[in-house]
Amino acid sequence: MSMEDTLAVLADIHGNIWALEAVLADIRRRGITRVVDLGDSLNGPLEPRATAALLMQEQIPSLCGNDDRVVFPESGLVTPGLERVRNALTPEQMAWLQAQPKTRMIDEGILLCHGTPSSDEVYLLEEAQPQGSSVLKEPSAIVEALGAVAQPVICCGHSHTPRAVYLPGGQLVVNPGSVGLPAYTMDEPFPYKMESGCPHAKYALLSRVQGQWMVSHVAVPYDWGKAAARARENGRLDWATWLESGRA
Repeated sequence: MSMEDTLAVLADIHGNIWALEAVLADIRRRGITRVVDLGDSLNGPLEPRATAALLMQEQIPSLCGNDDRVVFPESGLVTPGLERVRNALTPEQMAWLQAQPKTRMIDEGILLCHGTPSSDEVYLLEEAQPQGSSVLKEPSAIVEALGAVAQPVICCGHSHTPRAVYLPGGQLVVNPGSVGLPAYTMDEPFPYKMESGCPHAKYALLSRVQGQWMVSHVAVPYDWGKAAARARENGRLDWATWLESGRA
């Protein structure tokens, strides 16, 4: 397997600079030079400015996920958390974030999206369950969500859940998991949780081996205590728990 042909896929960094630094160090150690980011890169109570600076410095092709898009609210209403993120970012970083597309194509055979190809708010692979976590969608529902997408590989994020799903028509869908937030809870449309079970920073490696796609999911240790401490400083005790345990 040539490291030159291997693609490192990141998603859902959520301003966790400590996790991002650890992941990029692991990628460099492996000799991999191609890296992409599926969005939700900056929003959260951690270090959006430093995270943006590193992504821009490394010139990593990124997407603007739903949690980044809300940094620019159409209603003009800004929550205290969003205001903290907006105040932390430089004008250049705000412009960079706003310029990121919703989807990207890599090598004509790999489509990158945050949620589904048509929505950054919908899980492509999972169906959330009331008072629970999620279940894997039926193949027909995933195919329907893909619509007219014909690429053999689709990389998605949003659910923070590492997965590789092979569809009946031969397409492969890869979710690398979350670099920066291993668990979370949601209240809408009903209370549910997503949890990876460990606090490590997650990403995936994608390559072709003898004409077949190979996926490796990687869990990188880092000082998640620093990330949790920053979350506590900013009043997000829930984030601190998620970061330290990978549980919600």
